[in-house]
Amino acid sequence: MSPFPISQFVVTADQMRDIEGRIFAAGMPVTALMEKVAGLIFRRIIDIFPLSSQYLKVGILVGPGHNGGDAVVVARELHLHGYQVCLYHPFNKSKDLTSRHLEYAQSLGIPSHKSLKALQNCDFFIDGLFGFGLERAITDNLAQDVEQINQWNKPVVSIDLPSGIHTDTGEVLGSAIRATYTLCLGLWKQGLLQEHAIEYIGKAELIDFGIPISDIEAVLGKLSSVKRITKNTITANLPLPRPLTTYKYKQGHLLLVCGSKRYTGGAILTALGSRASGVGMLSVAVPESIKHLLVSHLPEAVIIGCPETETGAISNIPFPAEKDFNSFSAIVCGPGITTDATSIVEQILASNKPLILDADGLNIVAKMGTSSTLQKRQADTILTPHTGEFTRLFLDIKNLGKDRIDATKEAANQSGAVVLLKGARTVIAAPNGNTWINPESTPALARGGSGDVLAGLMGGLLAQSTSDKSSLNVNVVDTVATSVWWHAQAGILAAAERTELGVDAFTLTQYLLPVISNI
Repeated sequence: MSPFPISQFVVTADQMRDIEGRIFAAGMPVTALMEKVAGLIFRRIIDIFPLSSQYLKVGILVGPGHNGGDAVVVARELHLHGYQVCLYHPFNKSKDLTSRHLEYAQSLGIPSHKSLKALQNCDFFIDGLFGFGLERAITDNLAQDVEQINQWNKPVVSIDLPSGIHTDTGEVLGSAIRATYTLCLGLWKQGLLQEHAIEYIGKAELIDFGIPISDIEAVLGKLSSVKRITKNTITANLPLPRPLTTYKYKQGHLLLVCGSKRYTGGAILTALGSRASGVGMLSVAVPESIKHLLVSHLPEAVIIGCPETETGAISNIPFPAEKDFNSFSAIVCGPGITTDATSIVEQILASNKPLILDADGLNIVAKMGTSSTLQKRQADTILTPHTGEFTRLFLDIKNLGKDRIDATKEAANQSGAVVLLKGARTVIAAPNGNTWINPESTPALARGGSGDVLAGLMGGLLAQSTSDKSSLNVNVVDTVATSVWWHAQAGILAAAERTELGVDAFTLTQYLLPVISNI
């Protein structure tokens, strides 16, 4: 039995093709599977658009392949249930099964047209032009018709993927349908989780038609290399419930190295994110000149006032004689430190504790040489770049603009670090290829300081997961995925209550705990 629900698996076109091949090789008739899948699509469509004067006329966009066949079977069922159905099928040749369904649909009196104009008065559309595996651009008259459908601004339900979206990269191949709903079939397609596709997929849902786990694992391996973060991920990785006999140091001791005279807020926000994680002990190293500000916000934390450079950056950390960087469960370094704190970053890199590098911590490592520097570390390292920082960290990775998932996996492999690429669909990749994608976020998080909150929250969870010295199987990438989901859900909750304009980073910290109380 797989440890993951179906909703966590993510596949490429080739992987989905191999999985379907196994299903058919085992004896499942293609005709039976098409009927089963189309039946599920039909039932979901009538839930979304119940038969009424508002949703009576349905335009069905029929492609030449089995995606088109699915669409025709859906058209047949809608017709039999009282909808006024009209087919648009501009192709001269189709797969045999699709052709047979078209013949039967026409025998039922369902009209079929090569011209899109016949469908202009439809109330909504079903897009079955192309499914997974499309490689060529949609061009010429068909591209014009796709754009015409978009301009009509009517609801569109796309089957599997919006036609024109690349299955793996999410790129628009010439032109693409802008769907209102996307009903993804069987397993999530990687392209639907790429940022290129966001404005085309609308509300995406998975239609689970019962793929055997054995077939999925035979193609993807026992642990899928790319997975969606779901609530199951969170419940499996949160440090709850706590043992009744625990104590503060058993719940992790996190060190934050952050802030400067120029950037005080980064230190405060990072620390507030850490506080929400439930970490047992929190120490915060900041320049002496801003120590009093941290004390006022976090009376429970140990605030270490540090000597400063002339520019107000931390120059060194005055640990007591019995302490050093290896005295902590985990370290977060970077928010607000400025690049004048290079010597501190170098010292921290030499420690043997799990380390999260954020903001200027990343910029300093980029100047040092990312991969050559990080491969020397004996402990886990987590990098948290946005797109610009990623480009500086990994100068030779050129495919970021085309495929964020592949680029992040390549960066993790090069550096030996867990790489978290921030964005509307945040990608987290480990050096072994284990990859998570966060499928939900909000534009409300596109504000200064929200990344500091994430770094602190992540550090607190990491410190808790590594504090027990008897635990040798900590999966760092899962902890990072949990942090990303938690942070995003706090943003979504805050935006729902305050609008997207009302979610500053300080406000965000106040919504972290309500998210967990609701799962």
